[in-house]
Amino acid sequence: MAVLYKRLMGLPVALGDLNDLHPEVHASLGKLLTYDEETVDALGMVFQVDMEVGFGEVASVDLVPGGADKAVTMATRTEYANAYTRHLLEGSIDRQFCHFREGFLRLCSGAALAWFTPEELELLVCGGRELKLEALEGATLYDDGYTQTSQVVHWFWEVAHSLAEPRKKRLLFFVTGSDRVPIKGLAHLNPPFVVSRMGGDSDRLPTAHTCFNHLLLPQYSSREMLRARLECALDNAEGFGLM
Repeated sequence: MAVLYKRLMGLPVALGDLNDLHPEVHASLGKLLTYDEETVDALGMVFQVDMEVGFGEVASVDLVPGGADKAVTMATRTEYANAYTRHLLEGSIDRQFCHFREGFLRLCSGAALAWFTPEELELLVCGGRELKLEALEGATLYDDGYTQTSQVVHWFWEVAHSLAEPRKKRLLFFVTGSDRVPIKGLAHLNPPFVVSRMGGDSDRLPTAHTCFNHLLLPQYSSREMLRARLECALDNAEGFGLM
């Protein structure tokens, strides 16, 4: 959501920024810019949009001064798309966003802020979006009888790599307390990720010391049992205990 960081840095927004927050509007405006003159004129649009002003009440808002009397034509459709974009991403939320930006800049203002692009600032604040478990696997340490070649370890990574992306984030949250990827990647967790043996085969669920990025994994007798116990733990873990 780089548009948020563009606004925090005081940079202008553009039509492409709508795609993350308002994909349907972005698609509609994109189509408007491809229509022929007859189609644009037939739409009968003006520089005005309807918006909810509270408790279901809808009011018409001019995108430019006198917008109700300004038609959208082939000559003005780009101006309309840009005005609509500024309305959604700036004008309609300015009062709330100004307070948010003021608070952000109290913590993060200074010359260093200008060194970043919006995308880099988002990466710094939120971490990476892609979970590259291969990087995490390559940097993992093992303890209490497990090694990189242990059968249960092999099963664990097979199961981990097979998880859907939201489940991978849930796994990262389970073992570290956060589903955010560090700015340098999962290979640079601090402290490093550790998988330890927690007794022999049992019905116990895996547990984790999130402060230390430490997974305690029983020595299950099969991959199927490991998957079932791990997924049960992921589904029910919340905070520092089980729901």
